[in-house]
Amino acid sequence: MSGELTPIDRAKFVAAKQATEYLESGMKVGLGTGSTAAWFAQCVGELVREEGLDVTCVATSKETAMLAQQIGLKTVALEEVKWLDLTVDGADEVDESLALIKGGGGALLREKIVATASERMIVIADASKSVADLGKFPLPVEVVPFGVAVTKNLISEMLNSMDVLGREITLRMQGDEPFVTDEGNFILDLHLRHIGAPRQLGLVLNQIPGVVENGLFIDICDMAIVGHGDGKVTVRDLSTNSAEILHYDVRDDDNIFTDVAD
Repeated sequence: MSGELTPIDRAKFVAAKQATEYLESGMKVGLGTGSTAAWFAQCVGELVREEGLDVTCVATSKETAMLAQQIGLKTVALEEVKWLDLTVDGADEVDESLALIKGGGGALLREKIVATASERMIVIADASKSVADLGKFPLPVEVVPFGVAVTKNLISEMLNSMDVLGREITLRMQGDEPFVTDEGNFILDLHLRHIGAPRQLGLVLNQIPGVVENGLFIDICDMAIVGHGDGKVTVRDLSTNSAEILHYDVRDDDNIFTDVAD
């Protein structure tokens, strides 16, 4: 399989594989949504089948729940376990302080609830998601459908006093209809280009009537694992204020990842 991977898929794969190093039997684990998080779910499934890893998973979306069931992972509702040991999820952007933009897949509300109900959150991403400053990726904001035009106008007015470069706001569509989240809400994408004060923006957004949640994840992520197409993995851990570079050899014949260590 690995011989067929594109460089970007290889980067996602090695990041996901590295994240499994932090799993232990008995853990309650949040499973993120998106293509990189799907790699992690597949890697967890492999450990369950081949090594007997015993974990209980909480999915952050209906899409992830379906994937987990197909893989054979044990999944439960967050209400059943109440607290998680670890959540592993992707990100649309991650900066050097591990502030994130999430929500490109439309699951930001559940993702934020699950992440904040976890002892630790690990973000896995390919190198293109690592940025110096947040904002090039449109910031998703989940809003209730009622009065969406009013909510959009209120956000637009608020942005005039924020440290951003762009102020275009678009309603996310799915074909000819608005995209609808798992919670029955709409998403407004804010094309800001640069966010100078992410913490302030996140706090102000959530005080606007009609806004349910925004895609800025501040002081939530504890570790970022960034994969590269050549098999290099960069691990940044806030708890130890450390950064580590690892390498994986990807053998096309048997798809084994061998830690080569720097």
